[in-house]
Amino acid sequence: MNLYERALTVWPLLLSMMLASTNYGSAAADAPQGFISLFNGKDLTGWKGLVADPKSRLAMTEEQLANAQREADQQIRAHWKIVEGVLEYDGKGTSLCTTRDYGDFELYVDWKILPRGDSGIFLRGSPQIQIWDTGYEPFHANGADKGSGGLWNNQRNPRFPLVNADKPAGEWNTFTIRLVGNRVTVRLNGQLVTENVIMENYWEPSRPLSPRGQIELQHHGNKIWFRNIYLREIEPEEANRLLAEESAAQFVSVFNGRNLDGWDGAVDGYHVSDGALLCKEGQGGTLFTSKQFSNFIARLEFKLPPKGNNGLAIRYPGYGSAHTDGMCELQILSEDYPDIDELDPRQLHGSAYGLAAAHQGYLRPVGEWNFSR
Repeated sequence: MNLYERALTVWPLLLSMMLASTNYGSAAADAPQGFISLFNGKDLTGWKGLVADPKSRLAMTEEQLANAQREADQQIRAHWKIVEGVLEYDGKGTSLCTTRDYGDFELYVDWKILPRGDSGIFLRGSPQIQIWDTGYEPFHANGADKGSGGLWNNQRNPRFPLVNADKPAGEWNTFTIRLVGNRVTVRLNGQLVTENVIMENYWEPSRPLSPRGQIELQHHGNKIWFRNIYLREIEPEEANRLLAEESAAQFVSVFNGRNLDGWDGAVDGYHVSDGALLCKEGQGGTLFTSKQFSNFIARLEFKLPPKGNNGLAIRYPGYGSAHTDGMCELQILSEDYPDIDELDPRQLHGSAYGLAAAHQGYLRPVGEWNFSR
């Protein structure tokens, strides 16, 4: 019995392949409810100096990292100052980073640059939301005339903003940045400049953006100021809703949340409760849509219990084994599954079972809903 066949007897799978239109909010400068202040206006509490890149930091021993961090912290104190409640950087030294890592969040920050200024904000340690003097003509060759707020380091996905919403160099600008999964939305001075764009992993281009990481205020040899830095962490339930809203009108539901109309196979092994599709205890089996599909995009939410195991079969013919008689099975497997370290990487969560291994580390903890596409 393969992993998939065992899985069907142990845990429910909710199929709600629906979306809705995206509605972007924004924070206000007075730190609205739910936001925390990342900068207290008095000192660098909650901030540290930059040590190398994420991959290099992981390769360091604890002692090496601690020593490098002490040196970086000493350096930033010489170049990042608080002047009348504003964070001022002289353009020398290294980037300033949050001491905490963050996953999904909304960030509000005011910034100001001088003529010829160039900076940026790293999300989860990856570059960057671009900041620059859009009126400085030598920068136009690199796209400065298109404005700040774009994902300048993207190679495969859009990298420039939708509009130039910058104020002239020397005036204060305001970013509202939202990161959910690896999708970024940016408003600059109230205007939407980046909408739901995938942010690429600069350090490891073959991998998605890290699930968590620090926020960095970039050094680029220019004087720059920051103030009113506020952050609101986005919890999984809200993150799932935001992800589901993208391109909603293009999707139809194949599960009505009330009964198993439209489904065939082991219908007696499942039941519907509170809008979710669950395996009956000790039962389960292969459940499949009555309707057949050729080319499609499927979206769903699922939740795993401890040691949970399930899967989503693609182009299953209605007989035989889901992972061999169908096109493939997309594995759904909890990270505490027994003897998981002994499994083939192609058997781990998100993988095309037995065919192609998925990157790991993106599954939410047991008991939380995940959103998958």
